[in-house]
Amino acid sequence: MRLRRCELSTPGSNERMIEKALASNADVVFLDLEDAVAPNQKVEARGKVIRALKELDWGRKTRAIRMNNLETEYAYQDVIEVVEQAGDFLDIIIIPKVKTARDVLWVDTLLTQIEMRLKRTRKIALECLIEEVEALINVEEIARATPRLEAIIFGPGDFSASQGVRMGKTIGGSITTYPGDIWHYARSKIVVAARAAGIDAIDGPYADFRNPDGYREEALRSATMGFVGKWAIHPSQIDIANEMFSPSQEEVDRARQLAAAYAKAEAEGLGAVTFDGVMIDAASVRIIRNVIEKANLIGM
Repeated sequence: MRLRRCELSTPGSNERMIEKALASNADVVFLDLEDAVAPNQKVEARGKVIRALKELDWGRKTRAIRMNNLETEYAYQDVIEVVEQAGDFLDIIIIPKVKTARDVLWVDTLLTQIEMRLKRTRKIALECLIEEVEALINVEEIARATPRLEAIIFGPGDFSASQGVRMGKTIGGSITTYPGDIWHYARSKIVVAARAAGIDAIDGPYADFRNPDGYREEALRSATMGFVGKWAIHPSQIDIANEMFSPSQEEVDRARQLAAAYAKAEAEGLGAVTFDGVMIDAASVRIIRNVIEKANLIGM
């Protein structure tokens, strides 16, 4: 299990921004070789990413890259060059714009071949972006594509283009001309597919980093639905994500008290117990355990 409260996007071509990202409080930092890097800088960016993985201090952060779209000329070399030269220092590869489970398996197969050739026993994990309408249709199969896959991520920007959504002012934000949350169906389907497959669901970026209240609102929505974290495109969003996807100390303390009360009742042969005027049964305990597991992972 990994903490993914905040996944910070960092251009793989910008060494200064990489160093700042590694000094941040993000749980995951991913060095982007896709959208954040101009085509004429992609080859050079690979070298910068390799050096950053091997030479910089990442602390306890999860080390990730986002490779290029599988339909581009850059994708296979992203995997081969980065993994062969810095695979021992890499935890996760994020695959953008997947459409089917076959796309995930392509990267899985390539990684397996590299690991076999280099006699590596530590497997690099995968995350993938759901940002095409075809991917949303196939999301259940994608979520179960390979044991390497640890998380699926909602990408509202490209998804808007794929669906033909009339965007509002901010990628990943609310759209005032639509009654309610326009992303509710996509988010709901993604998080259900992820939970059914036993993997994490991550919410995508919110582009207006000067609007912390908007970011907080979107993070609250996705956290309420069961997402475990959210992307940040700017350091100012990191602490908000960490807060919104963490239980409060009060919630953790109460969850542990409730779990202890239920365990005592169960030992006495009871199927339910009342604690502070609230009935606790087996279904309640499943919810409580989610809080406790997250708290343990954080170290609360």
